[in-house]
Amino acid sequence: MKTNGNNSIAEQMVIGITMGDAAGIGPEIIVKALADANIRRAAKFIVFGMNEQLCYAADAAEIEPFWGRHQHEKISREYPYKVVVADYDEYSVESWVKGPSNAAGEASIRFCLDAIDAAREGIIDAVVTAPISKTSWKLAGAEWPGHTEMLAARCKSKRKVMMFIAGPLKLALATIHEALFEVRNKFTIGCVFEPIDLLNDALKEYFGIDEPKIGVAALNPHASEGGQFGDEEQRIISPAISLAQHQSINCLGPFPADTLFLRAVHGEFDGVVAMYHDQGMIPVKLLDFEHAVNVTIGIPIIRTSPAHGTAFDIAGKNIANPAGLKSAISTAIQMAKTKKAHELAHANTTST
Repeated sequence: MKTNGNNSIAEQMVIGITMGDAAGIGPEIIVKALADANIRRAAKFIVFGMNEQLCYAADAAEIEPFWGRHQHEKISREYPYKVVVADYDEYSVESWVKGPSNAAGEASIRFCLDAIDAAREGIIDAVVTAPISKTSWKLAGAEWPGHTEMLAARCKSKRKVMMFIAGPLKLALATIHEALFEVRNKFTIGCVFEPIDLLNDALKEYFGIDEPKIGVAALNPHASEGGQFGDEEQRIISPAISLAQHQSINCLGPFPADTLFLRAVHGEFDGVVAMYHDQGMIPVKLLDFEHAVNVTIGIPIIRTSPAHGTAFDIAGKNIANPAGLKSAISTAIQMAKTKKAHELAHANTTST
């Protein structure tokens, strides 16, 4: 199985993929994505999931199973396969279940926790998560509302930010799942500075941009027109930008959001910080909904995911589009390679 040169299986990045909610489209999009020979050539893969569900999905899609199978207790970086399923056969989710359930929640939590630990231990180079159901997690008694919070807690990271990639746009969010009218009550200099700082680091470490230029969005229309439509720009956003600039981060703003994203797409900025969820997610999904990728930054491991959900309504119908997962996989591979090159360059610099 091992080849010589740069295409050696042993030398390739190892990407972990969690199956997500077994009753959703996770099994189907994983099988379809990894059935693509171009994807499989790019890395090795360990799927944290249930072999039975993946076989059902492969059968429905008329795809011959192309993976090896091992017990999840014995995962290893040294599998002699391009794709292996770390099988959790102690879990079972009935095929007729097409919605949130305690069983699917328990299983998907376990997939994620084990993949995170594998990344922290260096068994895999990145984690790609298929969609989970927050309701299933709640039914299973999860301590976290979703992936982002679990990742931060498991990695013992005090800081975390959601980043999204859609075509040329790279975007981080200052606030995430907050009621719109509550945003201003939880709006601080720190919550604006943090995504600027972490986005700057991510653009350098994972995307190879040595001197990133970041545009920061305003909260209010027209960036408040000098305080006519709110004072958050002067009171919170501008001080956060000044703080970042004092730390040698090249960031500018606050700019009216209705023009900032267009300027970024045209190449004026390498990244953008949006102030609230839909301010950022509307341009992301409008630009490239099918291929948009969610990245968690601020944690010590690489994690990506497609920007869509479980799609329970089409699960089991063999009509799910794997494009988002393919993009998440490709992004994870590229990030892992750039990080490795960045670390090697740093090691060479410090040793001379």
